[in-house]
Amino acid sequence: MEDFKVIDNYLMIRLPDEIDHHISVDISTRADRYIMTKKVGNVVFDFERTTFMDSSGIGIILGRYKKIACFGGKVYAINADNRIRRILLLSGLQNIVEIISN
Repeated sequence: MEDFKVIDNYLMIRLPDEIDHHISVDISTRADRYIMTKKVGNVVFDFERTTFMDSSGIGIILGRYKKIACFGGKVYAINADNRIRRILLLSGLQNIVEIISN
């Protein structure tokens, strides 16, 4: 599976093993390009491979939420292990992102 793929009205983003400041800039830029050019309505972040995420990962999700919510879209998080799920919950992202359990 590619890291970025559009399926119907969903932008699927398969995140890397580690998400830090350096990689977050690239992910955000590419995601924004897809959102604007492909006219997607929703974003799905797939954490299947992710074992580490710092606050820049939260910034990726929050920034894409702000962009997609303007168009009435939703953001989802899937395949988050216990560590990533805890980061999402502690940051309060469950209020704006639907975290889908395995």
